This record gives sequence, C-alpha cells and structure tokens, in this order.
Amino acid sequence: MLIHSASQLLTLSGGPQRGSTLGSLGVIPNGAVVMRDEKIIAVGSTEELRNAYPDEPTLDAGRCVLMPGFVDPHTHLIWAGDRADEFEKKMSGVPYLDILAAGGGILSTVKATRKASMETLMAETRPRLLRMFRNGTTTAEAKTGYGLQASTELRLLKALLALNDENPMDLVFTFLGAHAIAPEYKDNSQGYTDEVTNTMLPMLKEWWQTHAPRYGLPFVDVFCETKAFTLEQSRQILTQAGSLGFPLKIHADEFDNLGGASLAAELKAASADHLVVTSEADIEALGKSDTVAVALPCTPFGLAEPNYTPAKKLIAADALLAIATDCNPGTSWNESMQFAIALACRYMKLTPAQAIAASTINAAHAIRKADSIGSIEVGKQADMLILSVNDYRQVGYRYGTNLVKQVIKRGQV
Repeated sequence: MLIHSASQLLTLSGGPQRGSTLGSLGVIPNGAVVMRDEKIIAVGSTEELRNAYPDEPTLDAGRCVLMPGFVDPHTHLIWAGDRADEFEKKMSGVPYLDILAAGGGILSTVKATRKASMETLMAETRPRLLRMFRNGTTTAEAKTGYGLQASTELRLLKALLALNDENPMDLVFTFLGAHAIAPEYKDNSQGYTDEVTNTMLPMLKEWWQTHAPRYGLPFVDVFCETKAFTLEQSRQILTQAGSLGFPLKIHADEFDNLGGASLAAELKAASADHLVVTSEADIEALGKSDTVAVALPCTPFGLAEPNYTPAKKLIAADALLAIATDCNPGTSWNESMQFAIALACRYMKLTPAQAIAASTINAAHAIRKADSIGSIEVGKQADMLILSVNDYRQVGYRYGTNLVKQVIKRGQV
C-alpha cells in the first residue's frame, strides 16, 4: 500500500538522538510511504512515490501528519484491582508512609495480584492495552513486579505472553521481581535480595527458554531506592542477571539519589528510569554511556510532586533521553503517550519535536528495538500513525484528547 499526501511525514531517520541532536524529525512535506509484507519499502514525496509505484493500492493521509507509532518503554501494565481509595486519602492529606504502614501502597496491589487468576489478570489488562493502542502506542514494554514471589511473577509473564499473541500491539517483557521487598521478608531485605538473585533468576531463565524461546530473554529490572533495594543489593541482582545473559534496566533516583544511574551505565544497562533527583555525576555518567535516560513525567504529576527529570541537564551532558507513561495503579494510571509528551513539554521544557523523538526512536532504543521500530525508514516495521492534525506541533500543545486518526501496525491499517 502507498500512503500519500501527508502534510508532514516525520521520518525520525538516522538512529537514536543524543544530546543537542534530540528533535531531528526528518520532516518530508507532502510525504508518502510504501509498505509491503509488514515492512516499509519506500519513503519520499507523494509525487515521487506515486510515479514510482503507479499500480499500488493507496491510502490518502488527507493532508495530516504521518509519523512513527509511539513506543512506551516503561509500563507496569499488568496488575489486579485499583487504589482509588488511597488516592482519595492522599488528596485529603494522609501521608503516603501512613498509607503504607496500614498495608496500602504497592503491597495492596501485590495482595490483589497474588489472588488473581491468569484469566482475571488478562481481563483487567486487556482494556489498558486497547487504550494504549488507540492512543497511538504500537510497542510497549511491560513489567511484572506485583507478585514478589516466583509463582505469581511467572503467572504475570505467562499472561503477558498470551496477551501479546492476541493483541495487535507488540509487547517487550521485563522481569521485576525486585520491585519491592516481599511482605514475607519485611525485616530481611537481604534475604529477599538473595531469593531473587539465587532462586528466581535461574528459574526465570529455565522457564523462559521452555515457554518463550521465540523471544530473546526478557529484561531484568530492579527498584534501586530507599525502602526498596540498596545500591549494593541492586548491583548483586543486576550482576547475576547479566551473567545469565539477561539485558538490564534499573529504576533509579525517583526519591533519593543512591547512584543507580551510574551503576546502570557501568553495567551497560539498556536504560535507567525515573531520574528525578539524579546527581551531576550520574548525569555525566549517562552522557558518556549508551544507557537511555527514561523520564516518566506522569509519575510526579500523579503524585502531585513538583520535581521532574532534569531533561535540559541530560541533553547538555549528551545523554540519550526517552519518555514513557509508567502506567501503573499507584502513581500513574495513564495509557496515553500523548499526555506524557504534553507533560514533558511543560515540566521538562522539551519542545514538541524533542518530545516526539524521545517517545519514538529514543524510546525504541531504551528497549533495544531501534533497529526495527521508532522511525519511518526502508526495511523497518510499518508501525505508523496518521494524526487528525496537519502540524506535528499540535502534539504536546494539545492534551486530554486523542489526536490519532488511524494506526498502522505491521502494515495493517
């Protein structure tokens, strides 16, 4: 099929964008794309491609923006239940630590998720996937992490694999057994760290090679934070994961700066995520590495916190910057990358062009898929969006509405 007459075709060509190059959209006015067998086979102007492919079936983009599908590189999209009661308490002034002490917070979601069957987990997650897709996300990373025990964590992975088979959106999988200290190890964080390191990770590798050999090994992630895992415990888990062949990610610097971003750079992790209170030294380490700094602007917004990822400092340090929704039940129940972009423009001071690059080609690199998705280039997967507007700057400028008119996934409209 030939998609033609796009007011602006955003190609995002040339690979992940570091530092000051962020925001290079590769705009082709009156652009066109030819796709065949799920892949892009030609990119250019409408006149050029209509002449070169006169017999191709056509789709008129109607003088609207044609761009790559959004890539959401950080979500916790599989869980059971909700925490609306906690939100009400927080908004009425009850401190989060008091909610946590009363059995709330992440552990309330763990309790509900452990009880849920695989069918229930799939039924509750499926609508979230559909909302993501309708809002233009064509690939999303999906973490476990609300089991905190081997049996439930593997059930979450099994459900995600099944959802990936039935859903048009592509999922990329992450094991986050180290999301929090399991309640059974309440006063023994090192004991749970050893459980993840010595029992869960070898079990995961064997399970994955039996149940999902068609995919590469999933990412292994850890929450390096006060009241979660120390820097030393995070190193222990990630070092073991790396030795088993797993690619790595880390949650770091959401509330306290423990050095997790520098650890990620040292261990060549794919990404370090959150990065709200990241130090100058950690920013410098990221700037010298291939580890992507993934900002999650919906999370401080969801928590009504004033501080966001210091995007300008990361850009000045020549770092790779991406954006994600952090879709989760406690701090960011939001499935729209468009809203994440709107927040990134306002609170991280990105331009619409920078935010679009951070949520397409750089987000693809944060899940190590930039060779196949995240831009509109010959040979890449045909994952594209036709927006309902004729100027890409409307993305970020407008919010609370869906600007996606049509989604093209693997060449299917």
